[in-house]
Amino acid sequence: MLDKNNEFIFLPLGGSNEIGMNLNLYGYGPESDRKWIIVDVGVTFGDVTTPGVDVICPDPSFLEGENILAIVLTHAHEDHIGAIGWLWDWVKAPVYSTAFTHCLIIDKLREHNVLDDMEHHLVAPGDVISIGPFLVEYINITHSIPEANGVLIKTDLGSVMHTGDWKLDHNPIATAPTQISRIKEIGKAGVLAMVCDSTNVFVDGEAGSESDVLIALKETILIQKQKVAVACFASNVARVDTVMRIAQEAGRHVCLVGRSMHRITAAARQVGLLADLPMPISESEASKLDDNRVLYICTGSQGEPRAALSRIADDHHPLVSFGEGDVCIFSSRVIPGNEIPIRSLQNRLSDKGVEIITEKDRPGIHVSGHPCRDELIQMMDWVKPEIVIPTHGERRHIIKHAQLAQSVGIRQTITPKNGDMVKLAPNQATIIDEVPSGRLYVDGGILVPQGAEALRERRHAAHNGMIFISFALNSKSRLASIVDVRALGMAFETDEQISDQLERIGNQIEDMIRALGQDQKEDDASLEPLVIRLVKKMAKSIWDRKPLVEVIILRL
Repeated sequence: MLDKNNEFIFLPLGGSNEIGMNLNLYGYGPESDRKWIIVDVGVTFGDVTTPGVDVICPDPSFLEGENILAIVLTHAHEDHIGAIGWLWDWVKAPVYSTAFTHCLIIDKLREHNVLDDMEHHLVAPGDVISIGPFLVEYINITHSIPEANGVLIKTDLGSVMHTGDWKLDHNPIATAPTQISRIKEIGKAGVLAMVCDSTNVFVDGEAGSESDVLIALKETILIQKQKVAVACFASNVARVDTVMRIAQEAGRHVCLVGRSMHRITAAARQVGLLADLPMPISESEASKLDDNRVLYICTGSQGEPRAALSRIADDHHPLVSFGEGDVCIFSSRVIPGNEIPIRSLQNRLSDKGVEIITEKDRPGIHVSGHPCRDELIQMMDWVKPEIVIPTHGERRHIIKHAQLAQSVGIRQTITPKNGDMVKLAPNQATIIDEVPSGRLYVDGGILVPQGAEALRERRHAAHNGMIFISFALNSKSRLASIVDVRALGMAFETDEQISDQLERIGNQIEDMIRALGQDQKEDDASLEPLVIRLVKKMAKSIWDRKPLVEVIILRL
């Protein structure tokens, strides 16, 4: 007999209001004794608004003290597995994943000294796992990485199809096809809700097949006579497979450039992928070959400053260089927010005489790994969910996806933000609570809250500059030195102009100190704020900025 207090819950803590940083929870039971499974534990990456921060994790503070039964991983992209090591103390539970995903999480857990603490279970498409009140079935689905899966989560209050990241590739390379017949069976059996990828909801049609990319890349590569480099995501093993086969046909040896490219292709070979292709040669071996005998596959298609392609463009790579007449093919999409670093990278390569070929120049050399509108409609027709809950998207994606679902007759849509607790059953589905959510920044190897003082000061300094004030006071709190004023990031046309202004600021501080009462001069806690206030006021009048001001008082 069902306990009338039991509830079936969906709770996103990441990935609903952004593309990336996926962390989704499914709960079952009464509010006082709820059991949870976690689906994916991903990261997102820093940008110009987060100086010094490369990796950002979802805030897992809600999970403190909760009964977590398992972590279910859909696939091995960083935005789905990248936070598992950083957040292990909060999410610690048995981990379920396919073999390829397992290969790629081992290093993450080892880096955080928690690998020995992990209980891992290998699963394959079609496997059904009993986890407390949940039955979880893995369903193979095509994406831009091997062994991507949707998961069907069943309870006695209903079932949810959680798609993960997906597309409909009817002729995939290096990955198994989508289990369409099983998805149709699931739809006929009845599905309460579908939690679905929204990335390409604004794009009409279908994403396209990796087999089409093979044709376009072959036509592009085979005609080249100089060095050829292909920039792509290392995780797209199908793309790597494609390029390696084209290289073989062109009589070129493949050289992998970039740490993640080596790491992921090694994991692919470990699970039987790329097995019928020659092993790549080393960078040292490639440097000794004629230009028309080598093809480089490089990381760094998004303009990442420390990735292989940026190092090559800046002449910082010890063994690989590109020059006049060489060709660099960008077989990847531009992730929103990366437009400026990508354009900068391509300009630096162009300065060297390298020909840049992108999807705009040669349509078909890249296809997305996410479903476009026709594919979303097809999946809804197969699954026939009562409720559609869009995820994996910014707010505009999620709202548009809900509108699309309504247009094809879906009974109900819910558009949660991170932290919105959705009661799926019993009765009408609705948002019943809002729990803590947000971001943790990896800063200097530690996790700090999004609003941490150090990050706030760094952003402030990056936008407004810094001014340093130092002076000495004797035992009677009189000036025993000049007031030394130095600045970082404060612009002027000439060095003489800024020196004059800094000297002016120093003179004003000296005049103020001499005019202060003895009590104010003797107390640093009183004196420092007065100096800071004066400097900020003058900086505002000179530069129209409010710099970060640091005051150093030496008492003799």
